[in-house]
Amino acid sequence: MVTNVTNFSRSGLYDWMAQRVSAVVLAVYTLFLLGYVIANPDLSYTEWSALFHKPWMRIFSLMALVSTAVHAWVGMWAVTTDYLTPMTFGKWATGVRFLVQVLCGMLMFVLFVWGIQILWGM
Repeated sequence: MVTNVTNFSRSGLYDWMAQRVSAVVLAVYTLFLLGYVIANPDLSYTEWSALFHKPWMRIFSLMALVSTAVHAWVGMWAVTTDYLTPMTFGKWATGVRFLVQVLCGMLMFVLFVWGIQILWGM
């Protein structure tokens, strides 16, 4: 049996809810951006930049960035606990799973910080 040592919220129900809520935020954000691009066919860099300088858009983008991190973490945790098992890696499974989760977590953290710098460093 796999223990919940490294999952996001220590509960399958909360992980399921985090996955669904983050998916909805990402869907709304994607649909908004798609609608904005379609509604402005001659979109220039100045208009695009002006959109992302508005505080509400920065906050909306930050919500999407946090949702991406949460969604990726829960999904990565589920995949690693399902597929990096003693059946595939023998006695090294726990160590391999932990290493993969640490590397993915570090990558997600770096990308998250980079995203914040892009959003708020304009």
